[in-house]
Amino acid sequence: MCQSTVYLKKGDQEEEILRDAILVEPYSNGVKIQGFFEAPRMIPARILTIDLLKHKIILEPLEAGN
Repeated sequence: MCQSTVYLKKGDQEEEILRDAILVEPYSNGVKIQGFFEAPRMIPARILTIDLLKHKIILEPLEAGN
């Protein structure tokens, strides 16, 4: 399978927020993510890194006012 795990970067830490993501879609107010058996949800963040070899997507929270 080709799903990736989505993490939210918090300082030096990466918090796993979705395993086996099938959709990652950027919007101006955040990133929409969806897993196989989950409803889509909007995360107020931007895509920082996508590593397809490691199946890892790292999001960075949006700052207030962005």
